[in-house]
Parts: sequence; structure tokens; C-alpha cells
Amino acid sequence: MDIFLVVLAAFFMILGIVGSFLPVLPGPLTSWIGLLIFHLADVVPMNWTFLGITLVVAVGIWILDYIIPAMGTKRFGGTKAGVMGTSIGLIVGLIAPIPAGIIIGPFLGALIGELLNKAEFNKALKAAFGSFLGFIASTFIKFVIAMLFLGLFIAKFFDYKEVLFQ
Repeated sequence: MDIFLVVLAAFFMILGIVGSFLPVLPGPLTSWIGLLIFHLADVVPMNWTFLGITLVVAVGIWILDYIIPAMGTKRFGGTKAGVMGTSIGLIVGLIAPIPAGIIIGPFLGALIGELLNKAEFNKALKAAFGSFLGFIASTFIKFVIAMLFLGLFIAKFFDYKEVLFQ
């Protein structure tokens, strides 16, 4: 059972890293679920302080994920249409056949969203840039936290690997 929990926890850790880039999946929270599942294994002692601190970090990042892109958009004069366009552009960029789709998609999505919201081109371009910067900052923070959680998982795994594989 412990091996199953470790494999399931590793799956959630990887899913959390992927979720750092996908707007529909909360990356750090998903990685935290992986940490929780790992601590549910009988051979790994439950550390409530560790889990509590990492949960607070994950929830804080989840909240900031909604605030940072909006701040970037508002700071550069954008609207909700630009934020929505950024998310749609990210999804389109992920499935686009070009490698830079994940970067170009959110920017073009924000630009199109602002233009559909009847903004002038220069204003829409500035707002799209702000929305894009907010998206990039938010994604970077989520990715760093998900990787940090993965590092904590790996460190704990190596602490208990002998007991796990007896």
C-alpha cells in the first residue's frame, strides 16, 4: 500500500507542475495533495507543521494566481476581456503546433480580448502586454513553488526509501 501511495503522490507532484501552466488546474495545491498523500504512507511519519506550512503557501499562491494577472492588466489599462483572452490564448497556444505557442498564445489572446472590448489598438497592445506580464509572473511563481514541493517530496522520499522498499 505504501508503494501505491508513493506512486500516487509522485503523480500528483507531476500533475502540480503541469498545473502551473494550465489555468484550469491549481498547480501548487495539486502538488500539496501529493505531499499529503505521501505523508499518509505508514512508513512516513505525519508532520502536521510541515503540511500546514506548505498548505498555507499553496493556498496563498492559489489566491495570488487570481490577483497578479489582474494587477498586471489593470496597471497597463486593461479590462477583464484581456484577462479572459489571456487564458483562452494560453489554451490555444498549448495545442498550437508551434513551440512558442505557450508564449504567443496568451499575448495574442489578451490583444484580441481587448480589441473585441472595443479598445484602440495602442491601448489594447499596452493592456495585452500588461496581462501577459501578469500571466508570466504568476506562472513563474506557481512553477517555482511546485518545483520546491517536488524537491521536498524527493528529499523525504530519499529519507525513507530503505523503509519503503523492505
